[in-house]
Amino acid sequence: MSSTYQPTNRSRTLADLLPNSAASHGSDGAFLYKSDAGVWEESTFDQVAAEVQLLTLGLKELGIQRGDKVAILGNTRPEWTLFDFAAMSAGATVVPIYQTNSPAECQYVLEHSEARAVIVENDEQLAKILEVKGSLPALEHIVIMFGEAEEALAMDELRTMGKSGSAADYKASYEAVEPGDLCKIVYTSGTTGPPKGCMISHGNYRAMLDMADTVNIIQEGETSYLFLPLAHVFALLIQYGMIDIGGRIAFWERDQLKIVPNLAEVKPESFPSVPRIFEKVHDTAIASAEAEGGLKAAIFRWAIRVGKRYRKVEEQGKKPGLLLTRQFNFADKAVFSKIRAVFGGNLRVAISGAAPIDPEILRFYQAVGVPLFEAWGMTETSTGGITNMPGANRIGTVGRPVNGVELKIAEDGELMLKGPNVFVGYYKNQETTDKTIVDGWLHTGDIATIDDDGYVSIVGRKKEIIITAGGKNITPVNIEQEVKRHPLVSQCVVIGDRRPYLIALVTLDQEGLTRFAAEQGMLDEPAAMINSPLVRETIEQHIEEINKNFARVEQIKRFQILPVDLSQEGGELTPTLKIKRPVVATKYEKEIEELYAS
Repeated sequence: MSSTYQPTNRSRTLADLLPNSAASHGSDGAFLYKSDAGVWEESTFDQVAAEVQLLTLGLKELGIQRGDKVAILGNTRPEWTLFDFAAMSAGATVVPIYQTNSPAECQYVLEHSEARAVIVENDEQLAKILEVKGSLPALEHIVIMFGEAEEALAMDELRTMGKSGSAADYKASYEAVEPGDLCKIVYTSGTTGPPKGCMISHGNYRAMLDMADTVNIIQEGETSYLFLPLAHVFALLIQYGMIDIGGRIAFWERDQLKIVPNLAEVKPESFPSVPRIFEKVHDTAIASAEAEGGLKAAIFRWAIRVGKRYRKVEEQGKKPGLLLTRQFNFADKAVFSKIRAVFGGNLRVAISGAAPIDPEILRFYQAVGVPLFEAWGMTETSTGGITNMPGANRIGTVGRPVNGVELKIAEDGELMLKGPNVFVGYYKNQETTDKTIVDGWLHTGDIATIDDDGYVSIVGRKKEIIITAGGKNITPVNIEQEVKRHPLVSQCVVIGDRRPYLIALVTLDQEGLTRFAAEQGMLDEPAAMINSPLVRETIEQHIEEINKNFARVEQIKRFQILPVDLSQEGGELTPTLKIKRPVVATKYEKEIEELYAS
């Protein structure tokens, strides 16, 4: 199945995206952000473009040239966006790094990408780079957004350097960038081994922006609240989309606890998020109602039932009856309006992406009138490709392909995709690229079905990547291998798909236990060893040490020692001793649920 794709050609690349938009929306608000004084302040398109011009010319003064790699390490904030556009306008390829990455993870990305420069947010991020700088021969420049350091060039210094250039120099620089040039190398974890660098061209993202434009998710003059990390393609697409159409990006305060208060203050029309935020608001609303007890709790439960009935009638293309309408209006005033107010009361569309969301949560929001839609995409599709949208929403599916995207299902059920948004390939990894893109078709690794109306349902993943409730892709094998290095550990299975954090199921190695018992003067008896506080404490310390090498979302928060080892006989291992994850998850469902409940 396919759709007709008509590019808008507002810009050729992402390098000329900002100046083109500034020419049309110069005095309109582009950025909204909290000042140090705690007041929301605005920057116009003209102001943003002027800042980017100085930074672009400053980078060129540093010697950054077309095709160089410039990494950015920091939180989602206006300065991240300024440097992103500046680096692209200088002709460089931007390499985003998660602000939560450990020094070792930063080192891998910088070394593999051969980044010549890295932009760091502050002293905390600078410290990570300085720890590994000795092993990064290609890295010549460190620029710091905030503060000053001997080892880094301050943002103000770079601005000053940029003043030696002219508007004509800036224009010549961004116009020299071609659609086929790489605008990003985004590192994403595979099933095994180190992260892979996804090469995304300017043409890929320009096509993706044109596609996004057709689904009416963001609109000119509207505000979109952005807290997602700009190292993730979902956040990048929103950033570029808002600049492209003349919308305003409201940047979060870089504090998870302030996301909900920020929404109430900013009152955005659009809100891109991962499922976790919607889950939290849902859970809080229900818990608050139940805590009230009595009549208020009863009214809340009744209102949700009424809302679901009302929406179901609407979905069937019918008009709700008089009684149901009166009930709905009462429920809306008593309950629904308060939930909508949590998101600012002005939402036209909210998008949940990067990880699956529970359909029941979607039905809850549909009932209360929060326009929440689930979408699908991956780094390899330059963010998106399939989405539900206003007027075309089917809960339980990820929606239909956007204009320009073709889909088909392979014989083994794998979803395959073709379109101008499909990435160029994996950096320095032609072999994997050739397996992933075959005859122009991207093998997504997801098992899916497509119904008669074109709605796509994701059944599962061929690969074993864990996608947490926060939308972070995690490769469990790497973490499990680290845990298994301890002599007491036989097997480790990391769990965390669609969950708020990672847990681990651990089994003990009998030989290691025997040695440990002898060393500690303990009774070498299986039941006693499994329940031994000393054994548990030893493994706990080992996991705490391992966690230091991983980003926070990749750390094991809780673990359980299983009473018996995994085996072929028990059905948990294949003949080649690979773990059957679904079997383990089913067999130890009780233990898993207890770990998350504790």
